[in-house]
Amino acid sequence: MARTPSIGRSAVRRDSKVAAPARAGRKPAPPRKARTRDDKTRDAKASEATPYHHGDLHDALLKAAETVLERDGLGGLTLRAVAREAGVSHAAPTHHFGDLTGLVSELAAIGFRQFNLAMAAAGAIDAPPMFKALARAKAYVAYAQAHPGMYGLMFRTERLDMTRPSLHEAASASFAGLAGAVGVSLQQQASDEALSLEHAAAIARAWSLVHGFTTLLLDGRLNDILKRLPKGNDVETLLDAMLRSTVSRPPGP
Repeated sequence: MARTPSIGRSAVRRDSKVAAPARAGRKPAPPRKARTRDDKTRDAKASEATPYHHGDLHDALLKAAETVLERDGLGGLTLRAVAREAGVSHAAPTHHFGDLTGLVSELAAIGFRQFNLAMAAAGAIDAPPMFKALARAKAYVAYAQAHPGMYGLMFRTERLDMTRPSLHEAASASFAGLAGAVGVSLQQQASDEALSLEHAAAIARAWSLVHGFTTLLLDGRLNDILKRLPKGNDVETLLDAMLRSTVSRPPGP
């Protein structure tokens, strides 16, 4: 009599692993599609653009450029460095500014606007003209100390496109502020078209004095003088003494 084959344990174990049927009305999940290199590239670009999805990439790039400028100097300010700092693709700065000249020109315009605000605030004090002039000179130096990279860029004309509207407007406003402040001390009104020789000489003298002091300070050329000063004196007291010795004191005791 033939023996009926028995079901082995291994067969039982295989049957026990069979998935239970899906519940009624519920569709089984589709198989997961393998990610391709193109998928990863698109995700990376989307991730880069995410912080600026509100349309402020232009401003974000300028902020990144200022960070790079102050940290690495003008020599380290490149389109790629700015893109890295902002966390965007290398093409983003080119799209917004055209080239490096366009970027640094827009950045210099920001510097001049910041500088102009500092000058205006310093000149708004209620004081005689000489003290207003001293306050503006101190604000000039203070801005350069706080933003040495930006200050240096503002006067690197060979790196800038001075015909760019934003930069031309900001730089012109800066000169107008200087000319106006000097004109007040001379009781002369500044003109957009012409200056008297006296007025022009006064502007050049004031600008040369403060800009020269600032440049020497930022370059470390005044360190030898500063370390020889009497105790309790610093850059500000040195600047104040220098300025007071070159301008006439106001009438009175």
